[in-house]
Amino acid sequence: MLVNKSWLNNKYQWVGLKSIIKVTSDVHEKTTGKETTETRWYISSLDLNAEQALSSVRNHWQVESMHWVLDMTFREDESRIRKGRGPLAFNVMRKIAMTVFKQDQTKRASIVAKKKMAGLDDEYRSTLLESGIKMR
Repeated sequence: MLVNKSWLNNKYQWVGLKSIIKVTSDVHEKTTGKETTETRWYISSLDLNAEQALSSVRNHWQVESMHWVLDMTFREDESRIRKGRGPLAFNVMRKIAMTVFKQDQTKRASIVAKKKMAGLDDEYRSTLLESGIKMR
């Protein structure tokens, strides 16, 4: 749907505001089977057409999804590692682990469950490490 942008010239606009994006999504909740419609609004300093706006929003949520997994599964936000290259090194290791768990086809389980299994089962951990080495 096109939006009348003439009001963007008013004094109260945010500095650099070029686009207001409305995204309406039909959502199917897998666990409950419930169907809902969600509307989200975004503002941008870029003058985007509909295709560019949709691409930007999807890219944004891919990054947010990854950060959510890192925080919920690996408790990244709670990390007390603060000095030197430690934060970057552990961030990279968490991302490698997340990728290995996601690509693992040997177990049908959540990343949290796979992480727990890897900590308790030497054979499963070896399988994961071997698959990670072959990922290149």
